[in-house]
Amino acid sequence: MFTDDRPIFQQLADQLADDIAAGVYPEGAAIPSATDLGVFFRLNPATVSRGVNLLVDRGVLFKKRGVGIFVAPQATNELRRRRHDGFEANYIEPMLHEAALLGIDPATICQIISNRVKDKS
Repeated sequence: MFTDDRPIFQQLADQLADDIAAGVYPEGAAIPSATDLGVFFRLNPATVSRGVNLLVDRGVLFKKRGVGIFVAPQATNELRRRRHDGFEANYIEPMLHEAALLGIDPATICQIISNRVKDKS
């Protein structure tokens, strides 16, 4: 699950953010404790805490002292908005660049995407 390309705490924060955006942890719901996450992912609880605190700093999670850590209101929409904003630059532009190198025209790209969507449904 974790790779060597970035610090593990950042990868964990990204995984939790993905889970929140996907609705695994709804707004207002508690996330597992740092200890539980550490056991599940086989990580040091300090590493887990660092990843969780990154999301707290971003306003995605909030802490209730003595109670736990919870998904912030509007976290799902905010995470999706941020990802939407980067979608074109992170996915569409590289795909179009590669397609141009391979000589794939825009109509063919649309057909490939359409076929993949049909295969998924």
